[in-house]
Amino acid sequence: MHLHLRPPFTILKLVLLTLHLQLQPILTLSPCKTSCGTIPINYPFALEDGCGSPQFRHMFNCTTTELFFQTPSGSYKVQTIDYNKQTMTLYDPSMSTCSILQPHHDFIMTDIQSAIIPPSQDTVFVLLNCSIDSPILNHYKYLCFNFEGHTCDELYGGCNAFRVFHLLTNSSPPCCFTSYNTVKFMSMNILDCTHYTSVFNSDKLKGVGPLDWVYGIKLSFSLPDVGCESCKQSGGTCGFDTDTEGLLCLCSSFTNSTRECAGGSMISEGLNNAPWTKPLLVLLLVVLLHNMMGLL
Repeated sequence: MHLHLRPPFTILKLVLLTLHLQLQPILTLSPCKTSCGTIPINYPFALEDGCGSPQFRHMFNCTTTELFFQTPSGSYKVQTIDYNKQTMTLYDPSMSTCSILQPHHDFIMTDIQSAIIPPSQDTVFVLLNCSIDSPILNHYKYLCFNFEGHTCDELYGGCNAFRVFHLLTNSSPPCCFTSYNTVKFMSMNILDCTHYTSVFNSDKLKGVGPLDWVYGIKLSFSLPDVGCESCKQSGGTCGFDTDTEGLLCLCSSFTNSTRECAGGSMISEGLNNAPWTKPLLVLLLVVLLHNMMGLL
């Protein structure tokens, strides 16, 4: 009598293989760039249209190694972005500093930019070589404030670039320490000042000479509360529809969702990667019971 052995557990092996594959980490490439040179690009900012928050759409440009913030008055190199403090610092190559005098230049932002990513409270704009007829020395003199005890004489005497103003008039021409709102609503021509500079971290500059000031512009921003966190937790990247500007959760270069990526995290390991894990476990249990019954 020949003993007929049952075929190997072919179905069982197939299920086990499928389950094994389901449990493997699913690695997907983010559809949005995450850096430009050494600057990390995180929400709400982005380089590609459709990534990040639509409020910051078309505001950034990346060369091979440098990130630039684009405004109507030009492109400004981004030096740092601090996502915890929600600040971004800019360098304006056309702005005068203590060591170099640049031609007349205005810093102009769009209305949306000045609303959602304005210069920070500790950024001070310094208007230099102003006429005695300047509106900020007359009707709008209240726009000028005391900047940590610093004076015009200190600027004109301590900075090589600004010393020329003192030499031309044999005196110290008026200057004004003010906020961004002043240069936002009045151009340099209206202000009747020939040059300006700006410094940030102004609250740390008491007793510090102008040679050691941090020149540049610090911007402050906030994160739009649009439910992006659930998208990130599911492994997606927050973006938006380029036509409607409605929120999208970008799951891969070819898959989008309105809220989160299906099946949990697409970049983490374990059971979260397997949207069909529970049904497979049930099927596995059924197959095991079937084969056990067949052996009895």
